Amino acid sequence: MSIHTEKVAKKVTLTTIAKMKGVEPITMVTAYDALFAKLFDGHVDMILVGDSLNMSFLGKDDTLSATIDQMIYHTQAVCNGASLPLIVLDMPFGSYTNEIEAVKNATRAYQETNAQAVKIEGGKERAHIVKALSQNSIAVLGHIGLMPQFLRSDGGYKIRGKDKTDIASLVEDAKALEAAGAFAIVVEGVKSEAAKAITDAITIPTIGIGAGLDCDGQVLVWSDMFGFFEDFKPKFVKQYFDGAKLVRENIDKYSAEVKSKQFPSEEYTY
Repeated sequence: MSIHTEKVAKKVTLTTIAKMKGVEPITMVTAYDALFAKLFDGHVDMILVGDSLNMSFLGKDDTLSATIDQMIYHTQAVCNGASLPLIVLDMPFGSYTNEIEAVKNATRAYQETNAQAVKIEGGKERAHIVKALSQNSIAVLGHIGLMPQFLRSDGGYKIRGKDKTDIASLVEDAKALEAAGAFAIVVEGVKSEAAKAITDAITIPTIGIGAGLDCDGQVLVWSDMFGFFEDFKPKFVKQYFDGAKLVRENIDKYSAEVKSKQFPSEEYTY
C-alpha cells in the first residue's frame, strides 16, 4: 500500500521517510529559493538546499566556498516557498570540522530556518559528528561515496565501489552513520552493486544520485534535470527538458518585440 499518492498531500516528516524504506521510493530535488520551492511543493518528498547553489546560483567552480550564512539565507527562502516536503540544509565545507563547530552551526540552522534536518559529508570518520548532532536533537542526513566537498583532497570526482574492498569500506561507512543516528544517507557516484550492498546493509533509507535503481530514493539538482546548468552534464543526470533553450528562445522573442515596438501592444497598456 502506497504511503502517499503521486502528489504529496501531507507534511513529510522524519517518520514518513523512515517508513518509506523498502515500501515506496523517496523523491528529492534541490531548491535554493522560494519561487522554485513553491513549484516543487507537494510534488516531492524532500527538498535539499544544497551547497551546489555555489555553482548553479553563484557561478563558482565548486561548492567549497559556500558559507553557513549563505545556506541559512537560501534555506529561509525555500522554507517560505514549500510547506510539505522535508527540507534539509546542506552543511557547507568547514562548518562541521569538529563537534563543537558542528553543533554551533547546525543549531543556528535550526534556530534561523524551519529546516527539519542538516546534511553532512563523510563516513565513519564523521560518525562522531553525526552522533554529536543527533544527541543535540538535530536530525542528520549522511552522505557517502563521491563527496563534492572532498574534491581537492580526492584529486577530482571519482566513482566509488569499483571493487569488493571499496564496497566493504562504503558499507562500513553507512553502518557507522546509522549507528551514530543518521536518519538516511545520500549515496553519490557509486557503482550500482555497491549501492545495493549499502542499501541492504542498513535499516535507514538510502537516497541515490548516480548510484542506480537499488537505493530507496533518488535526488537530482533541479538546474541539471531541467537543463538550465550547461557547464557540464554528469552521466547520471536525466534532462527532463531543455530549460536554457526555452529561456533563450523566449528572451529573444521578447527583445525582438520590444525592438520592433510590437510590445507592449494595446492589450498590455493601461
